[in-house]
Amino acid sequence: MSGPAPQRRRSASSPRILDPRAHRLEKVLGKANAAKLEKGLGLRTVGSLLHHFPRRYLERGELQSIAGLPIDEDVTLIAEVLSSSQRSMRNRRGSIVEVVITDRDVHRPGTLTLSFFHGYQAYRDLQAGVTALFSGKVSLYRGKPTLTNPNYLLLDDDTTGEDIASRPVPVYPATSTLTSWWIAQRVATVLAELGITGDPEDAVRLPDVVPAAFAARERLGDLVTAYRDIHAPAELADAYRARHRFRYQEALILQTALARRRAEQHAQVAVGRPRRSAGLLADFDAALPFTLTEGQRTVGETLDEALSADRPMNVLLQGEVGSGKTLVALRAMLQVVDAGGQAALLAPTEVLAAQHHQSITATLGPLAAAGMLGGAEHATRVVLLTGSMSTAARRTALLAAASGEAGIVIGTHALLSETVQFAELGLVVVDEQHRFGVEQRDTLRTRAGVPPHLLVMTATPIPRTVAMTVFGDLGVLTLDGLPAGRAPIDTHIVPLVEHPVWRERVWQRAREEVDAGRQVYVVCPKIDGGEAASSTFDDSDGVEFDEAADGIGNTPQKAPPLASVEETMAALAQTATLDGVRIGALHGRLDPAEKSATMNAFHRGELDVLVSTTVIEVGVDVPRATLMVILDADRFGISQLHQLRGRVGRGGLPGTCLLVTALEAGHPSRVRLDAVASTTDGFALAAEDLKLRREGDILGARQSGGRSTLKLLRVIEDEKIIVAARQDAQEIIEEDPQLAGHPVLAGAIDDYLDPEAEEWLDRG
Repeated sequence: MSGPAPQRRRSASSPRILDPRAHRLEKVLGKANAAKLEKGLGLRTVGSLLHHFPRRYLERGELQSIAGLPIDEDVTLIAEVLSSSQRSMRNRRGSIVEVVITDRDVHRPGTLTLSFFHGYQAYRDLQAGVTALFSGKVSLYRGKPTLTNPNYLLLDDDTTGEDIASRPVPVYPATSTLTSWWIAQRVATVLAELGITGDPEDAVRLPDVVPAAFAARERLGDLVTAYRDIHAPAELADAYRARHRFRYQEALILQTALARRRAEQHAQVAVGRPRRSAGLLADFDAALPFTLTEGQRTVGETLDEALSADRPMNVLLQGEVGSGKTLVALRAMLQVVDAGGQAALLAPTEVLAAQHHQSITATLGPLAAAGMLGGAEHATRVVLLTGSMSTAARRTALLAAASGEAGIVIGTHALLSETVQFAELGLVVVDEQHRFGVEQRDTLRTRAGVPPHLLVMTATPIPRTVAMTVFGDLGVLTLDGLPAGRAPIDTHIVPLVEHPVWRERVWQRAREEVDAGRQVYVVCPKIDGGEAASSTFDDSDGVEFDEAADGIGNTPQKAPPLASVEETMAALAQTATLDGVRIGALHGRLDPAEKSATMNAFHRGELDVLVSTTVIEVGVDVPRATLMVILDADRFGISQLHQLRGRVGRGGLPGTCLLVTALEAGHPSRVRLDAVASTTDGFALAAEDLKLRREGDILGARQSGGRSTLKLLRVIEDEKIIVAARQDAQEIIEEDPQLAGHPVLAGAIDDYLDPEAEEWLDRG
């Protein structure tokens, strides 16, 4: 491999200045290479390639030959693949990939067999004729040396061991057409062109996002050195220092964007909705048959103060499943109605919207019967608006909202229609914020002439640093504790591989609950046998999860079919243990009227077992439901499993959740089940969830449609960095709200956060 062309020395007094964000790759790499990077990775500029950071590094000593490899020592060698094969393991699910390689030692050529457990990617990469660098510990298998699950790096034909023997090898996020080594070569060309890997006096001067004072305090070093050390480190310690620098830089960019949004929000004017001493809220509190928890009182007082202010309230209310968030939100809505405004409650499903309408109307009683016989002195109307309503019912609901007769309007996406108008919208409550896209969550806020207050609720607990990063422009309130009557939930894994007879025991447990006068949920990942999983690890956690690959990768082995609602219904009807048990089905394809009828029948106790998809994940409240059976539980993410099990134990009786799985112990997807079974602490599970899934999507790439924003920053591990960057960002915005004196930082915000993603940050 030829080295970079020698560069002409420039005067140190007049260094070349270059803005990587504006410098097109084709000017450095040529049109063909630039086109490949744009098509394969979406990289168009020098800056975007420089920020395509290595995901890890391969450490090695000197290259070694296969002949005479030392046992129990780490080795690195360059070799060519002679053959590769894949076979099933005998005593457990999965496969072993065996790759036979030979080195280039002309004096003592040797062969070596490598073994990869679940090595589906290795089987695709390491075909006959491929040359690669391999690194791992030598062990003996049946008396012969071998490497088990070694690291490897595919090499081009003209690459020699000497080219890469002396430094850590960066491994880049790659594609099937752009290998890590090919990307590394292009990065090396860019670094050489900018003088970054040559004489320091020849290096370009790069505009720095980080103000000099902050860089000095954090001991970040200069930007040119950081780019050199992260892409071409002399040793791993250099790369670690550079990664720290870019983590802080990312945090500063994101926190400055959030701080700027907070400043813009504080500048807006809203209608204050102070609490009245006499009115709906006072009458409601006086009629409550129970005492508010300490958490509900504390959060209620904070919301009271925020609603009374003359600037828009923007609050995220989080709390465990069953902590009483809806009651807190209802009290906030009543305060707004008392002050002459209206409240809109946006729910993700018709089932949940209908249940909210039913429960809020029943809870308010005469207070929800304004203008009707038996209505209270201080009363309002609560109306429901969904897409499946009849034309007449919809017209009535629309009129009640537009005239102001309805103080509380509850609905699904139908609320977002342009035909829905409010007399004076004062508060928007969004239930389960993660179920709505950017535009959907924000549409209602634009309906009022004056910005309404916003209350976003989630039952998926968010670790502190995640909240600071993702919801940094919202005031985050946490509702602690559970109301009286909520029972603990025991969660157990049912491993069918180790204990196949436990399948029958699951239905025996269901029968025991039914015979005791209780009810049972059975949750399936699919509706019917011909459908792909409708709610899987891919949907909930943002990880590619190939159904045929057990979540690891492609494999020729046929995975067992996933449980579906229709097939489970048919199987349970033939299960003698459940003879005489009343079983119903609920899923998204049912007619809305049929869904509502089924849910109401289960709520009234007319059904004993409800077989459902995750349509019952949030909000559904059936006090007599005490057992939840989740089939193929490994197909769901941690947060989904935590949400689902929160549907039981809501009536004072202990709840039980059974996580049924056909995966063997030690399978990567079993880790999630172990985590859920080990604790009911939603915050601990949220942190574990974040560690297991692709953290780069935390800023909503799936929601915004853009690429992931986070590259190196890890919101759990990097709390100190985030806290420091948040304080620095606040200081910057307080002194310079428009960032006029920080044009590089302002440009970086525009570069990192496309307009759609930044809007998402604004809306939470």
